[in-house]
Amino acid sequence: MAELSQHLFNVPVWFSNALAICFGLVVGSFLNVVVGRLPEKKSIIKPPSHCPKCLTPIKWYDNVPVLGWLWLGGKCRSCKTPISVRYAVIELLTALLFLTAKLKFGWEPMLIIRDWPWISLLIAITFIDLEHRIIPDELSLGGLCLGLLTAHWVPGLGLIQSMAGAAIGFGVFYGIAWFYQWRTGSSGLGGGDIKLLAMLGAFLGPFGVLATILISSLAGSVIGIAWAMITRQKSVMKVSIPYGPFLVIGGLYYYLLGDGLWSLFTIPT
Repeated sequence: MAELSQHLFNVPVWFSNALAICFGLVVGSFLNVVVGRLPEKKSIIKPPSHCPKCLTPIKWYDNVPVLGWLWLGGKCRSCKTPISVRYAVIELLTALLFLTAKLKFGWEPMLIIRDWPWISLLIAITFIDLEHRIIPDELSLGGLCLGLLTAHWVPGLGLIQSMAGAAIGFGVFYGIAWFYQWRTGSSGLGGGDIKLLAMLGAFLGPFGVLATILISSLAGSVIGIAWAMITRQKSVMKVSIPYGPFLVIGGLYYYLLGDGLWSLFTIPT
């Protein structure tokens, strides 16, 4: 097994980059199935991919990531029903993030075991929350378990830091949600957001989850104000936007660019 692992990860840079892109495109195609079926409690295994309108099975050559959507002109081959551009976007986004993570952290076993699955879960969570305003427990709690189980092998993290990050993430947002409901009588943050932040904390640790809260708050405020102006809302407080995607943006920003954030809190010597 060790010899196989050595050969698998001892490949030219161009080849590992190509593998990252290919893996990302294929996983992105599967994530489209997850996004389309999981919120409706449908099996993500069967039946095979098909047109949601006419139920015609999609041929393998029409199911090639990105290219299939392009050469069909974004329409079903049988009934010509428009196919959402979301399919191509998820596939491209997954490939881009897989490649970015590989370039950032190198071609290592933990990339495949921990990082890519985590990125995949975050992408699925983002688009499900955008479309359905829910974050399935299967994704957030599954990601939480993955983060805790693999934390031991992450330099500078470890199980204790991972547990602390998850606890802080859960505790901070649970406290905010409780206080908001107590003051206003209505729920602000959903339970899915709280579990998502616990998942992010398990992967990023205590400082990472706090940075995620800060970044997501800034991003959410900017987008909320901009959306209120576009839709001519009198108050930004009346703007209803799912918060999960902003948490994902904050988490991924810290994951990929966290070194830069650390420098802000470092005292020059």
